[in-house]
Amino acid sequence: MELNLNHVDYLQVGVTSQKTMKLLPSVGRKATQKVAIADHDGVVTCFGMKKGEAVPVFKSLPGQKISRLELGGALGTPQEKIFVSSGSEVRGYTKKGKQFLTFEANLTETINAMHVSGSDLFVCASYIYNHYCDCKDQDYYLSGDKINDVLCLPVETVGRIVPILACQDRVLRVLQGSDLQYDVEVPGPPTVLELLNRDGGKGGEEVLYGTADGKLGLVRITKSGAIISWELDNEKKKGGVLCIDTFDIAGDGVKDILVGRDDGTVEVYSLDGSNEPALRFENVLSESVTSIQGGCFGKEMYDEVLTTTYTGWVSGLTTEPQQMVAGPGDEIKMSRETQGKVATLRAELEQLQVKVLQGREKYQQSSQSSTAVSALPVFSINDKFTLCQDDASYSLTLEVQTAIDNLLLQSDVPIDLLDVDKNSAVVSFSECDSELNGNFLLATYRCQANTTRLELKVRSIEGQYGTLQAYVTPRLQPKTCQVRQYHIKPLSLHQRTHSIDQERPMNTLRLTGQFSFAEIHSWVVFCLPEVPEKTPAGDSITFYFQNTFLGTQLEATYCKGEANFKSDNISTISILKDVLSKEATKRKINLNISYEVNEDSVSHTLRMIHPKLEYQLILAKKVQLIDALKELQVHEGNADFLIPEYRSILDESAQLLEEYKKQPAHLERLYGMITDLFIDKFKFKGQNVKTKVSQLLAILNNYELDSLMEFFSEA
Repeated sequence: MELNLNHVDYLQVGVTSQKTMKLLPSVGRKATQKVAIADHDGVVTCFGMKKGEAVPVFKSLPGQKISRLELGGALGTPQEKIFVSSGSEVRGYTKKGKQFLTFEANLTETINAMHVSGSDLFVCASYIYNHYCDCKDQDYYLSGDKINDVLCLPVETVGRIVPILACQDRVLRVLQGSDLQYDVEVPGPPTVLELLNRDGGKGGEEVLYGTADGKLGLVRITKSGAIISWELDNEKKKGGVLCIDTFDIAGDGVKDILVGRDDGTVEVYSLDGSNEPALRFENVLSESVTSIQGGCFGKEMYDEVLTTTYTGWVSGLTTEPQQMVAGPGDEIKMSRETQGKVATLRAELEQLQVKVLQGREKYQQSSQSSTAVSALPVFSINDKFTLCQDDASYSLTLEVQTAIDNLLLQSDVPIDLLDVDKNSAVVSFSECDSELNGNFLLATYRCQANTTRLELKVRSIEGQYGTLQAYVTPRLQPKTCQVRQYHIKPLSLHQRTHSIDQERPMNTLRLTGQFSFAEIHSWVVFCLPEVPEKTPAGDSITFYFQNTFLGTQLEATYCKGEANFKSDNISTISILKDVLSKEATKRKINLNISYEVNEDSVSHTLRMIHPKLEYQLILAKKVQLIDALKELQVHEGNADFLIPEYRSILDESAQLLEEYKKQPAHLERLYGMITDLFIDKFKFKGQNVKTKVSQLLAILNNYELDSLMEFFSEA
């Protein structure tokens, strides 16, 4: 059974952060619920709906940006007290708007995650977790990587306090007091945690999580360890999960899972007989969904999915039918209601237009006066630059609180721009002279009206590092622009992983010298993505990585004065050796470098490249044949005379061309990797084989794995 939900917009507040909107518990069985929402202006707004109009209950004064909003109250009573975190402060409001709590957590950083359970308060800054009971310090924990969200199992069900941290290094950390009880490995960086059915299910132990790469999962947190109930992969490449809730929107007595994503997708999943999630409803908004709640809000008796977007729009997906079948008597009444609404909106619009004209005139007068001070309009940008495991590319998402006019991309390192289906902006390229001004890419995106969100994809080359800059110009007067910088790292296509295959043939690089633990960690941060900026606790650390393009692996173990790197790809070791030597030279640190090359690793890497190279060569060959085959088809009137292989190329021509277009320079990229592997292999032997590269390219043009491996061993 498919769900039928209708979209309705209620009102707009300021720019919002993740998890800053909650529906207050309903007073009566049939009554609609009030909603509390907090924004970047520091304002907490509580309002309800009456006769189709948003009626405010209270509105707090502006202040510092609010990063989280949670509901709380004494255990066993309705959770109707509103708690917000702003900077390092937590404030509490009653449902009527009276402020009853101001608590300073004394953190040096901003609170970015918060959970309230009875008299217990759990707050997290970037790496620090704190637990307070009745505003008194209880427990403290320093995480190994950035904390994205915090949750506590329901104390009334479980009988003990069990905090869970969602951390950037693909781990859920389960705490006991100030100690780590155990951790749970999840398939992506977890961004949000929610209790199943809002109470943790039957035993209070079931927790839903969503990841930055769009995966969804359910895990049982028991005393002895975690049990993964199910994991839902992101096969359709939707956005990352920002918010989750559980509510019976289908009205079948079983609570559904509501999901909001950063690409604007809103989803409703139902659990089938085997407790596996099945998609029941999907709707796409134009902005990222920061909060999601299920309840009865717009009209009595009609449940809905309430959402808040990045720019502060509060919208609903309601079960109330919007197209009402009216009888002869109702027709006049309905048209009058509609006319009244239209008249009100027109009056509001006219007032706003007058205000805009007055504002422009005032600005013109003040800008021309002798005491004029230039004032640029301030606008907020929500940006995300993440490595996508599936196609080894970087996704750059830019979201602005007002419409984007244009975007200029500039890079001082060679990168490819890939096609994105959702992107409707017109792109134009400018010629670059990398030797003259260091530019390898200059591209301008001209956006259509009302575009507030832009998604781009770029692919980098490992070993070539630098900075990608995005110049964002919104449709504002006077014209203004903001610049955002993104670092393309030397080993940019590597992604953190939980473990690696130790049976592979490994090459090793060992560095020793007078460097501190903090210095070697800063060099590793410079070289590799997904490494926490903060120096890890303890004397030494080990990180594991996997190359998202080739599948080769890297192990990095280091401490004060010593670092060891192992990889089954010689080129990875070569890049690390060059970059780390350069970084040490900058700081005038003398390094002792030793390495061991495993000859078997070269053939191993070539075998890993082989299926990708073979596939791309076949794809390129098929694409080259399409035009000639189409000409033959037109000439002969049909394609029946062709052999089945050629007929299938004609049938699949549209898909083949689309795939080829989506992967520019893919073949050249693979050729480049093989060439680098060839040069690096002999570089470690002290030989320069650049003169033999032309012979290597000739072999690649008539590719066979055996002949390529023979050339590598004989050269």
